[in-house]
Amino acid sequence: MSRTRRAPAPPGALGVAAEPAALLTYLTDLQAWLDARRADLDRLDTAARQSGADGVTADVVLALTLWQAVRTRADELVEVWDSGRADAVARERMSQLVWGRLGGDPATSLLSLVDAARLCDAQADQLAARLSFDPHAADVTARFRALAAGVVRAEDAARATATTEDDDAVARLRDRLARLKADAARGADVTGPLGALENEVARTERDLIVATARSRSLARDRERAVALRAALADRAPVIQQVADRCRREIADPPRLAVPDVTRLGDVPREPDRLATYVTRLGAVERAMERAEDAYTAPLRERAELRYRVKNLMTKAQGNGRAASSTVKAGEDEAREALDATPAT
Repeated sequence: MSRTRRAPAPPGALGVAAEPAALLTYLTDLQAWLDARRADLDRLDTAARQSGADGVTADVVLALTLWQAVRTRADELVEVWDSGRADAVARERMSQLVWGRLGGDPATSLLSLVDAARLCDAQADQLAARLSFDPHAADVTARFRALAAGVVRAEDAARATATTEDDDAVARLRDRLARLKADAARGADVTGPLGALENEVARTERDLIVATARSRSLARDRERAVALRAALADRAPVIQQVADRCRREIADPPRLAVPDVTRLGDVPREPDRLATYVTRLGAVERAMERAEDAYTAPLRERAELRYRVKNLMTKAQGNGRAASSTVKAGEDEAREALDATPAT
């Protein structure tokens, strides 16, 4: 089996409409990667079932799940692309499909297409090493090159998580790789330790990719929470003004308090606390909507009645009855009732 190409790097960024030429190249390369990677995974699946090795089947299932998630999202991209007829809005939608969450299966719900493809590559590399299914496994020099590339990718992922623990973990992998290279240069048999390090590098890269995806997801959730909190804080005074007006002008106004979102405090950064905070924000938003609807309804009804009186008088003028004492008395009575404060 020849070593499968890595998943292609996507163009653009979240919220940015990529250029058509770049998108076409990406879709073409992504399709080629999907075909080649699926062929590899099918062979790895066969080898795993034949080997009977413990724990390999679950890893194969995870790799296939990741591949299927990318396949499904790629089909959505092709549909939006519409054979190259995608306009700027559609191309921005494609960026959302590439960089946004996949959703669906819990194994992939927090990942983007980019993360899932990278994780699928890492998972396939780990499986190939464990099953000695990669022809490069017989070539120690090539295995060292592959390990070095895996450590570099892990370093990039650790840089994205920006935690000391992840940096230290990758540093330990690099040290182990350096020691193994030194032992191999002295003529020592490094086959066993090399296989163990391959598994560890693949696992670390996989964990860091997932951690990075979760970190990005948390950051996006927090940004949305901050924006919603600010919007609710700006909305509250407007609703309060409507409520005050309703209490002045309506005899029996609603008795609902306008929620104060600032009482929730600042938006937290911890995932569990953020989830609870977002739930409370939703409750505040719904309470504001109820208060706004309750206070605007009687004011809106009063305005509609005034409009109806005006329309009736316009019709009366059109048919010559506006000067009638009965019509004028009715108009005066209606306007007096509508202008009364508070109105009953």
